[in-house]
Amino acid sequence: MASAYDDKVLDVFLEKQEKLFPEPVAENREEAAEFLEDSLAVVVDSLQAVMDYLDDGGMDIAEMSKEEIEEAEEVFAIGDGRYLIVDA
Repeated sequence: MASAYDDKVLDVFLEKQEKLFPEPVAENREEAAEFLEDSLAVVVDSLQAVMDYLDDGGMDIAEMSKEEIEEAEEVFAIGDGRYLIVDA
């Protein structure tokens, strides 16, 4: 099955998944891709897009700084300007 998530996204999720979950939910890229697809995780191109996504989803981000949003447990910075958002 082709993945909507590239290797960089999968590697970041594998490395930092315990930020969101008490124990790993995936052990390799294939499992990570399956989990992200099942959870309808999205990749966006900017922090502003993260803010828009969270706001549209009903999260009250009005009082949060950009740093707090970037550090939210469901937000994973990919390192190239993109962000992975995982709705757990």
